[in-house]
Amino acid sequence: MSAPLRRISAVLAAAAVVAAAAACSSSKSTASQDPKNGAAALAGSGSVTIRVPDPGNSGALALGKKDGSLAAALAKAGAKVEWTGTAGAFAPAAQELDGDQLDVAEGSITSAVAALAQKPGFKLFAAVAPDKTGEGILVKDGSGINSVADLAGKKVVVWHGGSSEYLLLKALTQNHVPVGSVQRVYLQPNQSAAVLHSGQVDAWSTWATFSISERANAGEHFLVTAGDIGSQNYAVWAVRNEFASKHPAVVKAFYDYLHQAEAEQVQNPEAYINVFRTSGPDAVSGKEKDLTVQDYQAGSPTSPITAADLANFKEVAQFFADQKVTPGVVDLAPNVIDVTTPAGS
Repeated sequence: MSAPLRRISAVLAAAAVVAAAAACSSSKSTASQDPKNGAAALAGSGSVTIRVPDPGNSGALALGKKDGSLAAALAKAGAKVEWTGTAGAFAPAAQELDGDQLDVAEGSITSAVAALAQKPGFKLFAAVAPDKTGEGILVKDGSGINSVADLAGKKVVVWHGGSSEYLLLKALTQNHVPVGSVQRVYLQPNQSAAVLHSGQVDAWSTWATFSISERANAGEHFLVTAGDIGSQNYAVWAVRNEFASKHPAVVKAFYDYLHQAEAEQVQNPEAYINVFRTSGPDAVSGKEKDLTVQDYQAGSPTSPITAADLANFKEVAQFFADQKVTPGVVDLAPNVIDVTTPAGS
């Protein structure tokens, strides 16, 4: 990657952090004033407030926000929920956890490894099995790119140090394509679609949040999926260290709610789609809705982190170290807590 591109990427990354902080502040203000916002800015009753990224229009937390079931579950542990910011890439969320702006956030194990390499203030308390069908490398229909080997000499847009970069590197190594033969273009996820559409890059390595819309509406398809390349890219839930230490019962109550609600989501996915709105930029319809249903059906509920999961996390950490994404192997074991007991030890 050229020096100018690296400088552009650095500027964009800095802008992303500023935008995330602004979104957090803006969302707090909007939520507190909007009577349609489920339980509004604060929900439930209790002396402890747990700050959670706003879930948007779909998923278990969205339904829990709308019908008050999450607030009720947390109230039993003496807590209430504050919806703050928006769910998105984990890198800015990790900074918000470290900066005492969030208490919990979801991201990928790949993003968590990259963040933990910087020693931020969070621990992992739950995991979701890797998404084998919603993550992968997108190319345009008719692009002439028909195999991973065809990426040699091409440009692929990725988000640095997370799912996106992991999926690309995993695909290249699995197919014995020299990593250096492919130019990685580092951009924020919400900038990447336009760059691919314009032809400035040849492919985009991404996850379901973005791939579903692209596959449904933009004339793109997966060159390879996460399942094709043996991805170990779990989703993980992180909790701010101080919150985990002071309020383990609240963390467990939040986990218990997620586990049960997401198990129901797998069985009845349509109830968890377009929770607040059936039209607008965050609503889905047609093929996009069909793909979202399929993604939910193929999913797994949030679950405790097992010894087998941790072993897979370690392989991801080793892979990132081998690929020079992190300066060394991140030791994940000290950053995982047991959510199956109230003590969370």
